[in-house]
Parts: sequence; structure tokens; C-alpha cells
Amino acid sequence: MKRRRFVQLGAATPFLGSLSLRETSMNPAKNKAIRLDLHTCMPLRETDEAFLPQLDRHKASGFDAVCINVGFDALTWEKSVALLANYRNFILKNADKYALINKYEDFANAKKQGKLGVFFDLEGGKALNEQLGMVEIYQRLGVRWMLLVYNNTNSLGGGCMDEVDPGLTAFGKQVIAKMAEVGIILCCTHCGYKTAAEALDLNPNPSIFSHSNPRAVHDHPRNIPDDLMKRCADKGGVVGINGIGIFLGENVANPQIIVKHIDYAVQKIGIEHVGLGLDYVFDKQELDDFLAQRPDIFPPDKFPKGINMVTPEMLPEISNLLSKKGYKSSDLDLVFGENWLRVMKKVWK
Repeated sequence: MKRRRFVQLGAATPFLGSLSLRETSMNPAKNKAIRLDLHTCMPLRETDEAFLPQLDRHKASGFDAVCINVGFDALTWEKSVALLANYRNFILKNADKYALINKYEDFANAKKQGKLGVFFDLEGGKALNEQLGMVEIYQRLGVRWMLLVYNNTNSLGGGCMDEVDPGLTAFGKQVIAKMAEVGIILCCTHCGYKTAAEALDLNPNPSIFSHSNPRAVHDHPRNIPDDLMKRCADKGGVVGINGIGIFLGENVANPQIIVKHIDYAVQKIGIEHVGLGLDYVFDKQELDDFLAQRPDIFPPDKFPKGINMVTPEMLPEISNLLSKKGYKSSDLDLVFGENWLRVMKKVWK
């Protein structure tokens, strides 16, 4: 196992602590590192582009690339394909501002051209329609990571909201092998404990938790225990910290609380194994509607309406707070994107 590096807590370093944000590693003109939010949620409406220009908020906040969700287990596979068509069409017809990310090298090219890199993720195996060949179809359409189960048991395994997690199914094991074959990163966020543990052990590649917070910091069934975090890191994977208020604390979403989760994860599993997957939902009304319509997936006692979220615009303050805790510029590079890229370089094809 590769030795992991931990951050020594303390006062701000003389270099970062006394510089303005413009002079730090957040300035793209002074830093070639990629800033990447691994998970954001645009409206799940396949004929609506009204919110998509708000992707500019990521670019304005210092991100170089973002991964957009194209569906979860409450949607049909047809809906996910239609969403991909809509999002891809918007990105391609606005090629002066955005660049589709298909391979590892595309990140640097997009940043060099001053464009926001965009690619896609899929939350749950129901979108496969129980057809193994759908894995490759999604890969060709730009899906670059996929989680197996969204909260509740499906044909691949068990979810984090299940009373009993049955573990990986035979089909789930086949899907993991196919994902490794075509170059889609395996994510264990939203999975049950047994399913996640089995998936981490089975996957020949590094796996990720794209947007899962430490349960030791805040006890919620969507958060993950230390041993799963360590299991992921031991195989070269990355745990992404999200900005959802009910997973950060008592519906608190600010730079201070997300930094608490980031720092806890860094101290437990090492700076090379922590990233950001904010899970920011652009259409808050759509989120509240889903919560109300699907109490089977989102039990009201665990998923109340009016969820607060860390916004993309908070990235500079998150950077400042981490630097004040002793994080170096190179540490910020890792957490804000380079850790994700390491996994992508190894897994993507």
C-alpha cells in the first residue's frame, strides 16, 4: 500500500496566509492544476435549457471542469439518454465557452482555451435496464463515472437507506467488470455498507465515493464510516466531500462546515485521497418536488424539504480556510481536482 501523506495542522503558512486570493493557487493564470467539481445537478428536464447557462457560475468561481448528473434510480433509462442528448447539444452549440471532456488530456486543453470542461455521471444501475451492453453505450455518450445503487436496493446491490443490504448481486458483479473494461469509474456513494465493501474489494481499478461525507463528523445514513473511507483509499481511490447541509450537519452549509469534513477526511485517509463533489442542485424547487414525490427513496425524517447547500461560489473561501489551517498550495491542488484526475488517468479509456 502506498504511504499516504497527512497535513500538519497549525497556523497559516507564511506564504499562503499573507496573500490575497488573486495571488494564490486559485488564480488560473498562476496555476496549471485543474479545479474540478465531480458532481453537480442540473434540472432533470430533457427539453429545458434554461438553467444550463448557470454552468458559468462554476467557471466564475474558479472551477475548470464540472461533472453533471444525467439521472438516478427514480428515472427511466430513456430519460437519462434524453438528458444526455440535451446536455451534449447545449455544450456543443456553445463550444466557445464549454468543452466536452472525453479523455484525460481534454482537461488541460479546455483550460488552455479558457473553456469549462464538462462530462457526465450516472447515479444508479436502473439506467442500465438490466442490459450489460448499456454500460458501453453510456461511456460513448460521455458518462465517466457511475454509482451502482441509489439509496434503495436495485438489481445490482443494496442501498444506504435499506434496512438490510443484500450485497452485490451477480449482475452487479458483471457491471463492475464491464465498467473496468470500458473505462467508467466505479462509485460507491449511495450504496449500502455491504454492497460498497464488496464493490471496493472486487473492482480491479481504484474506486471512488464521488460525494460522501464522513459519518464520524455528522451521523447520517448517507454518510460513510471511516473503514469504508480507508478501504477506498487503500486501493488508490478518492472520497469526495459534498456540500449538502443535511449531510454536513443540521442543515448547515457554509465554507466552515465543509472544511471540517474535508480536513477530517484528510487526517484519516491522506491528502491524496480527498476531493470535492459538491452535489449542488441548481433547481431547488425540483429537488423539493422529488423529496415530496418519492418518500420511498427520500424518507422525510432524513431528507427534509428546504435543504441548504454549499454553492460553487464558496470555493475561494474554502481555499482560504484550508490555507489558514496549514494546507499548502500543492495540497489544495490535490483536493480541488488533481486527485480525481489521477484516478481518471488510470481508469479512463
